[in-house]
Amino acid sequence: MSATAIVADDFTLPRKRSRALAKFLKNKSAVLGAAIVLFFVLAAIIGPHLAPDPIKPSFTSIRNAPSAVSWFGTDELGRDMFSRMLWGGRASIMAGVVSVFIAIALGVPFGMIAGYFGGWIDAAISRATDAMLAIPFLIFAIALAAFLGPSLTNAMIAIGFSAMPIFIRLTRGQVLSVKQEDYVEGARAIGLPDFWILVRYIFPNVLPPILVQGTLTIAMAIIAEASLSFLGLGQQPPMPSWGSMLNTAKNFMDQAPWMSVFPGAAIFLIVLGFNLLGDGLRDALDPREQ
Repeated sequence: MSATAIVADDFTLPRKRSRALAKFLKNKSAVLGAAIVLFFVLAAIIGPHLAPDPIKPSFTSIRNAPSAVSWFGTDELGRDMFSRMLWGGRASIMAGVVSVFIAIALGVPFGMIAGYFGGWIDAAISRATDAMLAIPFLIFAIALAAFLGPSLTNAMIAIGFSAMPIFIRLTRGQVLSVKQEDYVEGARAIGLPDFWILVRYIFPNVLPPILVQGTLTIAMAIIAEASLSFLGLGQQPPMPSWGSMLNTAKNFMDQAPWMSVFPGAAIFLIVLGFNLLGDGLRDALDPREQ
């Protein structure tokens, strides 16, 4: 590659990033989604250090309504709901992020190998992916979590493995398109090794759609973690999770509705935030409008 081309690339990439950032900031829905996500992330990081013990019962404060003393009320054991919401948010957000990281770490390499090499390798990976996609995502996650055993760690592994086929198929499709580009053909023509071509030339160009899909999948993973915890397959008592809090709250809908309102609203808002953020990233990183 000539020095002129290198200089051009050095200037083109920052300009593309600047245009993408400017376009993202002009999208009010995307900025709102980013603000919602940032709020919950900061609350999950900072809040538990300031809130009272989330597992300490108080049998003189059972199912107290929200007040100045206990902002979100107390639960069936007198535990502070505000504190449990903060600690539950940490578990739910961590489950969403870690499970998607697992899905990307497993799915992207398989997708790149299948798309780049083709042939029987592509056929084998694609058929295995189709078989996994034939099972509904949540059903697959529940079955795998039940097999591994109830715990937050196993729930994250189950969700990540269940989401892996999404990234295999997405990455494969992107690689099939990118590997036909002239710069990839040129790299292959001068004898660069396949591994270097995949890492240096193909992966950076398939990364934006993977990031967008990852953001959207975090929202799906948070719902899945809440579902698993609701069924007793995720975070285990006495540590809180929004899903397990809803499971407990269903028994006290008439006497203490706040026990279900706050975790339900938190799940709704953070899923909305990640969906808005993902849609905004998709529009900002669209190469057709760069």
